[in-house]
This record gives sequence, structure tokens and C-alpha cells, in this order.
Amino acid sequence: MLLDSLRRGVGAGAIAGGAYGALLALVANPLVSHVERAGHDHGHAHAGEPAVSAATTAAASVGGGVLWGLLLGAGFGVAFYLLEPALPGADAAKPYLLAATGFLTVSGVPWLALPPVAPGAEHALDTGTRLAIYAGAMLVGAAACALSLGAYRRVRADRSRVVAATAAAAPLALCALASLAVPGGTAGGPPAALATAFRWLVVVGQIGLWALLAGAFARLRRRADPDATLEPFEDSRTTAGS
Repeated sequence: MLLDSLRRGVGAGAIAGGAYGALLALVANPLVSHVERAGHDHGHAHAGEPAVSAATTAAASVGGGVLWGLLLGAGFGVAFYLLEPALPGADAAKPYLLAATGFLTVSGVPWLALPPVAPGAEHALDTGTRLAIYAGAMLVGAAACALSLGAYRRVRADRSRVVAATAAAAPLALCALASLAVPGGTAGGPPAALATAFRWLVVVGQIGLWALLAGAFARLRRRADPDATLEPFEDSRTTAGS
């Protein structure tokens, strides 16, 4: 039922959001502070005292992470209920496949055009233009994921898994090529090594958030209905007779 899937999504989102908030508080915030100090030193400026304490910032990060996880989990639960029949592959893997699709739509594909920018760096495009590009990239990402899943199902019907996976990767590869046409670039900010470290922390953090969301959702679903995650060649009659 939709309500059951929504509850599992919210529960999984609370778990994933808490972990994500802890990552922000323990790793991201110190790195951001270091990046900002390095950016000021690089630009020969001096930063003043922080406006809020580190404890307040950490608490806000954890709270924000939990809230983001709850919202994301609620959407994930509803999306899983609606899209689960269309997802290919083993039933137990479907939450992870949906999470990968969500990550690519919300972050992955848009980041091909507009990668995360380190604190202190100035983007070449104005805010309105970036928002429009990001929204458009999300739509492109959603369409590419739908085409990718459709291609996999169609090709997998009579070809090997490797061939089907190759066909599924084609729409995503086209997104990567299309992103080259988007003007970008930044000015100022911290040294390149720190900017790269910040960017990868953002990417890895979002991947971890989606992966933990899918894992928690799958576990809650398995606990509620063990027969719901049987492999395609299994059914309840086989299990009952074994």
C-alpha cells in the first residue's frame, strides 16, 4: 500500500538523514572552514570571527540533514510505490536501482553541467541562469534515466545482461556529452587541491545518502514482508514447501 511505502520511506530517510547530518557536522563543516580560510589567504584577505559557534553550526547541520532525509525519504517511498513495477531486475535490488536513478536525476546529471563550487569561488554564470540550467538538467536526467531503464528492459528480453547494460548506459553517456556545451568556470576561491577535495566530498556525501536511504528502505521492506524480496525465480509456494 502507498501508506506503508511512505512510512518506510520516512523511516529510511530519518536514518539516512541522520548519518548525512553527522557527515556534515564532523567532516564537511571543518573542511568548509578550512577552505574558506585558505580562500582568504589565497586572496590576501583576512576573515573575522565566525558569526555562530561551531556547536551551533554542527547542530544546524545535523538537523538540516535529518529534515532533508525525511523529505527525500517521503518522496522515495511514494516513487517506489508508483514505479516499482517498471523497475527491471531482481526485486531485492529495486530500491537501489531507484536510488541510483534519483541520484542521477537530482544531482548526478545536473552536476555534469554545473559541478559543486567550493566556498569563496565565483561562478561565471549568474544565479538565475544557473538555476534554469540546473532545473533543465534535472528534467534531462529524469528522461535519460527513463530511457536507460526502458532500453535495459527491451534489450534484456533477448540479449545478455552485458549488452543490456551497454544499451542502458547510452542515454547517460549522451548527457555527459551534452554537458560540454554548457558554459561554466569559476574565479577565485581556494587552491585547486582544496576545491577538488570539497567537490568530491559533496559528491560522495550525496552518493552515500542515497545508498543508505535505499539500504534502510530495503531492510524495512524486508522486515515488513519477507516474501516481497524473493528473487524472480522464487515464489511463496516454493518457500513454503522447502
